[in-house]
Amino acid sequence: MEKLLEKVVAGAARQADLSSQPEVSILLVDDEGIRELNASYRGIDQSTDVLSFASREEVEDGPEFVSLEDENILGDVVISLETAQRQANEYGHSLEREIGFLAAHGMLHLLGFDHCGEEERAVMREKEESILERIGLTR
Repeated sequence: MEKLLEKVVAGAARQADLSSQPEVSILLVDDEGIRELNASYRGIDQSTDVLSFASREEVEDGPEFVSLEDENILGDVVISLETAQRQANEYGHSLEREIGFLAAHGMLHLLGFDHCGEEERAVMREKEESILERIGLTR
């Protein structure tokens, strides 16, 4: 699993043309763990599949982040293994592919992408699939 996650992070970094390998923390939790984080940080008291916490995120009326000396630190991605397994079963693919997809999704958020509108959602989906194809995680 660790090698898979490293490949996804490296694939996303290549796609974003980052000059150096980013540092990203990835935490694998259960549904209860991600529910607690979702409630604490987003005010949504329910589990989800993936959360991203960018190190250098500017949010209106949000906390101010201290400028980091190491520009390679992007942030944290949290993935619920329980939800990933359910979604893999639902979509008919492997747990590895689902975790790869969720990691790619989280990485794109750390890189500044979002999916609020249909156009943004389509751009993100294309980038997610491109990252997975590059590392051989096709459907």
